[in-house]
Amino acid sequence: MRAFGQSQGVKRREDLRFLTGTGQYMADLHPEGLLQAVFLRSPVAHGVIRKIDTTDAAEMPGVLAILTVEDLKAAGVTEGLWAAVSTDRRGLKGAVTYRPILADGVMRHMGEPVAIIIAETREQGLDAAEVIELDYDEKPAHLALHTGGPLVHDEVADNLPVDWHLGDTDAVTAAFAKAARVSKLSVRQNRVAVVSMEPRAALADWDGERLHFAFNGQGVWTHKRELARVLGLDAANVQVTTPDVGGGFGMKTMLYPEQFALAQAARVLGRPIAWVSDRAEAMLSDNGARDLESVAELAFDDTNKILAYRVTTRSNLGAYNSMFGQNIQSELFSKVLTGVYDIPCATLDVQGIYTHTTPVDAYRGAGRPEAITLLERAMDNAARELGVSPFELRARNFIAPDNFPYTTPSEVTYDVGDFARVLNRAHELGDVAGFAARRKASAAKGLLRGMGLSYYIESILGDDTEGATVEFTDEGRVNLYVGTQSNGQGHETVYAQYLSDLTGLPFDLIDVVQGDSDRIARGGGTGGSRSVTVQSVATHGTAEAMVAAFSTFLEEEIEATPFTFDDGIFSAPGSNQRLTLLEAADLARAKGRKDLLKHEKRTKLEGRSFPNGAHICEVEIDPETGALVMDRYLAVDDLGTLMHPQLAEGQVHGGIAQGFGQAIIEDTQFDEDGQLLTGSFMDYAMPRASDFPAIRFHSEPTPSKNNPIGMKGCGEAGTVAALSAVSNATLDALWDQGVHHIDMPMTPQRIWGWLQDAQKVAAE
Repeated sequence: MRAFGQSQGVKRREDLRFLTGTGQYMADLHPEGLLQAVFLRSPVAHGVIRKIDTTDAAEMPGVLAILTVEDLKAAGVTEGLWAAVSTDRRGLKGAVTYRPILADGVMRHMGEPVAIIIAETREQGLDAAEVIELDYDEKPAHLALHTGGPLVHDEVADNLPVDWHLGDTDAVTAAFAKAARVSKLSVRQNRVAVVSMEPRAALADWDGERLHFAFNGQGVWTHKRELARVLGLDAANVQVTTPDVGGGFGMKTMLYPEQFALAQAARVLGRPIAWVSDRAEAMLSDNGARDLESVAELAFDDTNKILAYRVTTRSNLGAYNSMFGQNIQSELFSKVLTGVYDIPCATLDVQGIYTHTTPVDAYRGAGRPEAITLLERAMDNAARELGVSPFELRARNFIAPDNFPYTTPSEVTYDVGDFARVLNRAHELGDVAGFAARRKASAAKGLLRGMGLSYYIESILGDDTEGATVEFTDEGRVNLYVGTQSNGQGHETVYAQYLSDLTGLPFDLIDVVQGDSDRIARGGGTGGSRSVTVQSVATHGTAEAMVAAFSTFLEEEIEATPFTFDDGIFSAPGSNQRLTLLEAADLARAKGRKDLLKHEKRTKLEGRSFPNGAHICEVEIDPETGALVMDRYLAVDDLGTLMHPQLAEGQVHGGIAQGFGQAIIEDTQFDEDGQLLTGSFMDYAMPRASDFPAIRFHSEPTPSKNNPIGMKGCGEAGTVAALSAVSNATLDALWDQGVHHIDMPMTPQRIWGWLQDAQKVAAE
C-alpha cells in the first residue's frame, strides 16, 4: 500500500453543500404532514407536583395528544434514563438514581420536561402548553457546591452520590511531610453552556412494527440500545440515524428525556413527529459543563523537583446523573492528573454533588481541560512562590524522553513525548525574549500586558476499537462505512482522502457512509478526540485485508504469483498485468465473486495516544475599564502525524476559541431559587471573531507508537490548553497591581473589581 502521511489537505468536500445551504440538518428533514412536539417544562428548580390537568389543553385547535408521566406508565414505559456510575479503586460505586422521561412527582431543575404536547404546528403546541394546569408546591433548592441542604433525591444523603478517591495517600502524606516547599492554590471553574450552532433536535416515526428515530447526535448505537430498552422493543425494530450535525462538542452524545418522550408519542399516534429545540430551551435543558471547585497542592524538594501532588475537588452533577456526569471529574480528570511532569505520587479526591440545576456532563475535553487548568495554574503559582521562571519550573519537572513509556500515578501509560523540545520551540516562536519590550510598550499606552504559558497533555478517550467497511458498488463508486459521526470536523474529507492514499482509489469516487444503525452494525461514535485516530486505524486494517484478498484472487485468476500492491497498482513479476483496485473489483464482479466486493474489519488500538503542546498567550488589560484583549496566541502542538494539516489547525483554533470564551466571558448563572439568569444571548456572552488575533499554529510532532499511523488526535487540544494559558496571562498582567488571585470568567467587571480591591488593600 501507499506510504503513510501523504494526506496534505485537499479541500473539504462537505463545505460545498454547507456553504450553499444544501446541507441536510434535522430541521431540513420535515416530510409533509409532520407533526410538531412541544414540551411543558418545570418553571421552578424544585417543586412537588400536586396535579397536572391537560383537559382544556387537549381540546385546543391542532392538538393531537398530550402525554405526562402517568400516560407513559399506563403504556408500560417506566424505565429511567441510563447513566454510567463511577467506581474507584476501593470498589465503591456512585449512587444510581432514577431519572424519569417526564417529571414523576417531583421537578428537580428548572426546564425539566413535565409533559409533551403533539400538535399540527409548533405554534399550536405552544398555545396548548400555556393552558395546561400545573399545580405544585415549590420547595427550597440546593444550589451550592457543598454537601447537605435540601435533598435532590431522598435516597442520597447529603446530596453526595459520588465520593471518589485515587492514589496512594500514605506516600503523598509522607512526601509532603519532607517537602522543602509546598504551594497551594484554589481554582473555581465556572459553569458554561455548550451552545452548539444547531440546537438539539429529533424526529420519530413508528410504522406499527419499527421505530425510526433520527437525531443530531454523535453516534447512533447507544440511542438504539436505550430506545429499545426503555420502550420495550426488540433492538432489531429500532433504526437510529443522524444527518448533518451543526456542532456537538460532547453535549450531543448524551441521552436526553425529550428523545424518549418523542419516540413514545410517535408510537401512540403512528405518525412522524419532530422536535426542534429553540435557543431558550437549549439553555434550560442541554447539559451544562465544567462547574467545579478544586484545591491543588504541590510539594517540592530543595531543587524545585515535584515530590507529590494532591487535589481535592467538589463538582456539580446537577439534578441527575447524566450519561457520564459522574465520570468527568473523577476518571477522566485523572487521565491527565499529573500532566507532563515526573511526579512520583499523587492523590485525587472528588465529591460529586447533586444540585437543583440542569445535569452536567461532557464538553470539549471532558475532564482533561479541568485537570490541566488546575495543574498549569498551580505550576504558575508555584513558580512565583519559588522565584523561578514558569518555563524553567516546567522544564525542570518534565518527564524525560528516555523515560517513555511512562506510567503516571493514575496508572495511565504515556507512549512517547519530547516535551522540552516542544517547549523550546514555543519559547523561540513566541519571542519570549521580546516580551519585556512589548510589556513596556503596552505600559506606555496605559495598558497592562501579561504572558501566560500552558503545557497541556490529553488522552484520547472512548471505545478503543472501531470497524471500517469498504464496498464496491455496481455504479462504479466505493462506499466507506464508518463507526464515528461527523459534527462538522471534516470526516468525509479526511476519511476518503486516507482511503485514497492507502489504496489508490480515486478520492472523488469514495462516499463516506455514517450515522445509520441499519447500515452500520456497530460503532463507537464521536467523542474524546477518538474519531480520526481510531477510524483511520480501522480503515488501515480493512485496506490491508482487502488488498490481501484481492492479491490472492488475482494470483488464482491470472496465474501469476506473487502479486504485489504498490502505489495503488497490483502487479506480478513475469506478467504484464497491471490492475488498479477498481479494475480488480470489476474483474471480481465479472467472475461472480461478490464476496470480494465488500470488505470489513474491526481493529483495536495498541494503546491510547496523548496529544500535548505548549501554548503561549499574551493579553492587554485597560485598568480603567477592566477590558481585556487577547493580543497574541501561539500553539505549538505535538499531535503526532497529521492526516490533514488544515483540518488539524482548524480544530486547534476552534478549541482555543471555546477555551477563551469560558475563561473571559461565558458564565451560566442561577439566582438563589434556581432560576436561570442566563437564558439567552442577551445574558450569556459568547466570543466573537473580533476577540481573536491571528492564532499561530505550529506542529512539532513526535509520532505515537500506539498506532501504525503515529496519530495523536487533535479535536480537544486547543480547549485543554487555552483555559490556563489565558488565565495565567491575565494574572500575570494584574500581578504587579496587587491582584494575586483570579477565577474564571475574567470579565471586565470582575477585573475592574479586583483592581479596585487591590488598590484599597494597598491604601490601608
